[in-house]
Order: sequence, then structure tokens, then C-alpha cells
Amino acid sequence: MSSFRPQLWRIPEVADADRLRLPELTAALHARLQEIAARFPQAVLASSLAVEDMVITDAVCRLKLPIRIITLHTGKLNPETEALIAATHARYQTELAVFHPIAADAEAFEQTYGAAAMYESVELRRRCCHIRKIEPLNRALADAPAWLTGQRRSQSDTRSELAFEEQDGARGIAKFNPIFDWEEADVWAYAAEHDVPLNDLYRQGYPSIGCEPCTRPVKAGENIRAGRWWWESKDSKECGLHK
Repeated sequence: MSSFRPQLWRIPEVADADRLRLPELTAALHARLQEIAARFPQAVLASSLAVEDMVITDAVCRLKLPIRIITLHTGKLNPETEALIAATHARYQTELAVFHPIAADAEAFEQTYGAAAMYESVELRRRCCHIRKIEPLNRALADAPAWLTGQRRSQSDTRSELAFEEQDGARGIAKFNPIFDWEEADVWAYAAEHDVPLNDLYRQGYPSIGCEPCTRPVKAGENIRAGRWWWESKDSKECGLHK
């Protein structure tokens, strides 16, 4: 029996060229965040606790901007992700507002379809995402004039047309992607430069992290979102938060 194990994705090493780009990128990020805060006081950063969102969180806190930071606890998070919530509170001395799914709805879904329903069809997986992510986000953004995400164009095919500013038609508010044009190396360079708190799953081969049942490590060289809903077509790999 072969004992071969594929090499997993690793956190990219920061090259000198990435460090040289960082001051310009950081200045642009600060300018974008200051513009958002000026136009939309009390805008909301919906943090997934991914490295991209942690970069934006770091910048918001450094600039002391009036941007609220929220996160979603789906009830299906890895322990490492839960630990990052506490680490973020401690590092930045700020309370992330944590939104949970409606317990009765989550329980009813599992009782009706089973705990593994997300693997049975895209429809059931998206219904689970709606209960655990979209409905809580809707509550979090109910009074927000605008919201921010950590999405980047190079993350996946479904995000290749991202712009800095969009209109969230469903909610009738502005939506911003402050690092939409950053490359993966840029994100890790910033995180290293500022010692940003990170999810320990990154050190275990997870370049993109969601709920525990729907996320797995990826092989070196694979798309960084290959471990999200890996049993589905790449064209369906969104939970609906950014639809």
C-alpha cells in the first residue's frame, strides 16, 4: 500500500517584491476605508475572519474608523475559527458583534433533512447557507448604510469581475470590496508586516475557510477555494452572501 501523501497548500512566503509593493497598497487601502467611513458612517465590515477580512480589520482599527465589525457564527465553525474571534477581541480591544442563526430554524432543517444534507444537492446546501449565514447577515445589515467584504478578484472565477464599489440591490445599500485588486501575496505580506491574528487552519493546509463540514485542505497548486464545497461544480461555489 502506498504511503504517498500529497503536499498541501502552505502560507505563501513573502518575497522582497511583495514587501516593496506593500506601502503603496496600504496607503490605497487606508484611502479607500477613509472614503467609505466619510460617505457612510457606521458602515459594516462583515468579517468571515479570513486573512483578507483580518487585514481590513487591522486597518480599520489602526485608523480608528467608525466602521462596525461583525462576524457570523454559523454553529458549524472549526474550533480554530472560534478561537480567532477571542484573539481578535484581545488584540484590537474591540468587540466583534457576533450573529448566530435562529436556533429553531437550524434545528428544524437538520431534523427534516439530516446533518449531512449539504452533500445531497446544491439546493439543500444553499438552504443551509441561507439559515446559517444569509439570514444572520441580513439582521446584521438591517440598519447599515453600506457594508464591506474581503473579496478579491483572483480568489475564484466567480469573483473575477469584482469592483471596489457595488450596489447591493437586494438590500438597497452600497457594498465595498476594499482589497478587490490585491493578489494573494499582497494579503500575506500585510499580515506578516503587521502581525495580524490568523486562523490556525491556514497552517494546516486550508487557504479558504468556511463551516467545518464544507471546508477541507487543498493540495499545493490547487485553486485556493478548491476546498470549499469541493463536491460541487466550481460555478456553484458561493454561499449566496455575495449574490
